Amino acid sequence: MNKQVVPGSGDGTVGKALEVLDRVADVGRPVRFSELLSGSTHPKATLYRLLQTLVSQGMLAYDDRHQTYTLGIRLVRLAHAAWRQSSIAPIARPFVNALAELAGETVHLAQLDSGQVLYVDKRNASSPIDMYSQAGKVGPAYCTGVGKALMAFLDPAALEQVIQKQSFYRYTPGTLTTEADLQAELREIRQAGVAFDREEHEPGIICIAAPILSAGGRPVGALSVTTTTRRNSLDALMEMRPALLETASSIAKAVEDWQFPA
Repeated sequence: MNKQVVPGSGDGTVGKALEVLDRVADVGRPVRFSELLSGSTHPKATLYRLLQTLVSQGMLAYDDRHQTYTLGIRLVRLAHAAWRQSSIAPIARPFVNALAELAGETVHLAQLDSGQVLYVDKRNASSPIDMYSQAGKVGPAYCTGVGKALMAFLDPAALEQVIQKQSFYRYTPGTLTTEADLQAELREIRQAGVAFDREEHEPGIICIAAPILSAGGRPVGALSVTTTTRRNSLDALMEMRPALLETASSIAKAVEDWQFPA
């Protein structure tokens, strides 16, 4: 059984405030108090107090005219600072750009975040593909190319922790829905050095992915070349394997002296 963690549990007021921020972010548009209250575990007075504090600290913005809340400018500044300090994206960007130009397809750069995939950069193909992944979005690890590439090279203890956080929800007929199937594929990925997304997260979306490994062999990120079955195939993507691995190696060397967050 997968372990469930209640956001903010045991973290006091800070945890509750972060939970509210997550809720506003998840809505993806200006949201009214009544909407937040309907999906909240907090009493009305507690939620109101948390919102007032977040607004006064610039983490949320309140529109008096429409009576709605949105993410605040201070949070945006913090996000940019985190991107610069805790992400390999700024260092990897020129390599990501070069690979996208060579491949003529979408390139993703991702890292693991609490057992899920955090997309930290994306370069669209000349003809962009409509898909879920965007820089800043979080996606499942067990059914994405970058996620499996990252998981395959974790040490056993870290891998066990990440697997326990997977939902194994069936997004498409190709989604892996058991730990046994995932473990079998991860063994294949370790042998091949690359992973594939075979329409496992979104119908029609396929990719080839490779891990970015530190000098000690720890995965610090993953890179993928993504396309659609309407214009390409997995066999065709396999031709990108040498360039993909070379790019991943170049990024690894470029960030060798960088202090990676755990």
